[in-house]
Amino acid sequence: MERESMEFDVVIVGAGPAGLATACRLMQISQDSGQELSVCVVEKGSEVGAHILSGAVFEPKVLGELFSDWKEQGAPLHTAVTHDELHMLSSDTASRAMPNALIPKTMHNDGNYIISVGNLARWLAERAEALGVEIFPGFPASELLFNEDGSVKGIIIGDMGVGADGEPKDSYEPGMELHAKYTVFSEGCRGHLGKQLIEKFHLDNGKTPQHYGLGFKEIWKVPSEQHEQGKVVHTGGWPLTEGASGGGFLYHLEDNQVAVGLIIDLNYQNPHLSPFDEFQRYKTHPVISQYLKGGERICYGARAITKGGLNSLPKMSFPGGLIIGCDAGTLNFAKIKGTHTAMKSGMIAAETICHALHAGVEGGKDLDCYQEKFEQSWLQDELYCSRNFGPAMHKFGAYLGGAFNYIDQNWFGGKFPITLRDEKADYAQMAEVSAYSKIEYPKPDGKLSFDKLSSVYLSNTFHEEDQLCHLRLEDERIPIEVNLVKFDEPAQRYCPAGVYEVVEDAGEKKFVINGQNCIHCKTCDIKDPSQNITWVTPEGGGGPNYPNM
Repeated sequence: MERESMEFDVVIVGAGPAGLATACRLMQISQDSGQELSVCVVEKGSEVGAHILSGAVFEPKVLGELFSDWKEQGAPLHTAVTHDELHMLSSDTASRAMPNALIPKTMHNDGNYIISVGNLARWLAERAEALGVEIFPGFPASELLFNEDGSVKGIIIGDMGVGADGEPKDSYEPGMELHAKYTVFSEGCRGHLGKQLIEKFHLDNGKTPQHYGLGFKEIWKVPSEQHEQGKVVHTGGWPLTEGASGGGFLYHLEDNQVAVGLIIDLNYQNPHLSPFDEFQRYKTHPVISQYLKGGERICYGARAITKGGLNSLPKMSFPGGLIIGCDAGTLNFAKIKGTHTAMKSGMIAAETICHALHAGVEGGKDLDCYQEKFEQSWLQDELYCSRNFGPAMHKFGAYLGGAFNYIDQNWFGGKFPITLRDEKADYAQMAEVSAYSKIEYPKPDGKLSFDKLSSVYLSNTFHEEDQLCHLRLEDERIPIEVNLVKFDEPAQRYCPAGVYEVVEDAGEKKFVINGQNCIHCKTCDIKDPSQNITWVTPEGGGGPNYPNM
């Protein structure tokens, strides 16, 4: 097919904090050096920030490195953290508050802010456009382009107007090719193209398998007497039991709003476990419900997070480009933060690219000097010091793992002379259905707990009904013939949006994909025990439309 094309010096895939920090830094350096640079950012969401979901407590030092006058420029950091609490939940009613002195210092949040990362991305986009960056929301990068020598040439924007049968409709428009000297991939966790790049260029050779969590988040408007602006609450333990781990959070924002969420590690074993229902139960615990009772739930969303850390971090450069941020896995699990690290990885990418272009290095080269710049930055030291945090929790559990992490972080500063590793992929850890009893989840009460469909409604998710399904099965027989038999088809439960169902039709069981419900969390691509589901980009603008998540 003949496609139109556009040429840029740098194309950036994904308008999240990592991609936008890259774009801003590229233009800052080019203007300081007198270079002319053409930079384009493509974003699959209907607008910048539409697909971004994060807790989030933000460490602002990286923003100061990018814009020293961020306060004067009105960056959306409005709620400074006033104090932290950590509670271990031992049952549906019991808990224990951990003394501050026994909490790993990485979980202390002095000087940090409770923010909407979506709103931070919108602000960064304004700064980038003011610097001369072209940003195209609603244009998903659907395919990779390669030069004859195998280096990355750029991307193809997804076609519009393709029907569910794969045939062009009357509204069909072919996607455009975007060519670049260097392409930066910052798609977020389990990026569709990043996954392909890691496989093609063997970027994860010698690395621990990547690990993931599924994060849920709701925003509530609560009575003023229950609100303590700036308060940060973290929890461990209940309701996650029987081979599951993770933790919860509740952050007090401005305007009597709180963000409540639960992160469930996707290495859980019990195929009967429903992450969505675990989150609904979580909100009923007195430590959490005391703030939510009488309030109104106004937003819901879910998103996978990449949390393998330094042990799982792939080589981040390849011929023709770089992979950064959560696409690569730069989140600091010990801090439960990834925004500042993602931004820093993007700023290093910008400095690497500008140096190469200024030195006359041809496009399409492997900028492996990125690794040296990465290792010389505070980002390397921060990820190194947190390398044991996740493996310790997985190997030893919440209490013993927490004790190890306290010693590692508070006594040794993260430099304990042992490196723990978690060598088994998350999807491979699911046990067969016979190993566990079914979990009886309580029915939603409509006050603290809710059903999936009403929750998805709050995510403002929309997909054109007549479009090619973006959830691809490698083998259509596997869901019924393998997954249903061995695991009671866990896609019915691990999906937080009710996308997957097993229905009976004329006495025959069938696997149904309700792709229009998809909130782009990528859990199916990660957790399917047969690795039979591949998430690809739908038509541009599809998916959730988060206002301030």
